[in-house]
Amino acid sequence: MSELKGTKVAILATNGFEEAELTSPKKALESQGLEVHVIAPESGGIKAWAETDWGETYPVDKTLDEVSADDYDALMLPGGQFNPDTLRTNDQALGFVRDFFKAGKPVGAICHAPWILINAEVVEGRRMTSVHTIAQDLKNAGAQWEDSEVVCDSALVTSRTPKDLNAFNNKLIEEIKEGRHRQQHA
Repeated sequence: MSELKGTKVAILATNGFEEAELTSPKKALESQGLEVHVIAPESGGIKAWAETDWGETYPVDKTLDEVSADDYDALMLPGGQFNPDTLRTNDQALGFVRDFFKAGKPVGAICHAPWILINAEVVEGRRMTSVHTIAQDLKNAGAQWEDSEVVCDSALVTSRTPKDLNAFNNKLIEEIKEGRHRQQHA
């Protein structure tokens, strides 16, 4: 547990994230001794989507205005339909995401979250998975999509749905333990 002491992970989200896709990875990361911050474009709280209806409101630790990728060792992007659809049109969020890739830091994205990665222009040539409904979007953006519970490509960890959270959380923690990767994709 001490090997990850001092390691900081950003979870970038906004209203409409799938509740389990934020709470499960956050709990798994914190159980390893990592410091986890929920980052959002807005301060205060962000409201979860809990499978079929609105869920709880979760506190925002810092806003995008207050942070940079340099402040964190890894990034995690929860899915849900509303959350990534909003973030993929936010230039500040896209820049934040891009900076993790430029630095070769681990990034995890689950469900619909790869939509954000498409708009950040970081998926071309990468092996990835996602919820099946955005598979064609990823293929159109140049990703090599596969239907697997978790796929890892040069520190990018992707997964399909909340059913895959255990495998996703374990692989993301493994990648964070490995640290920065030499960038193979620009």
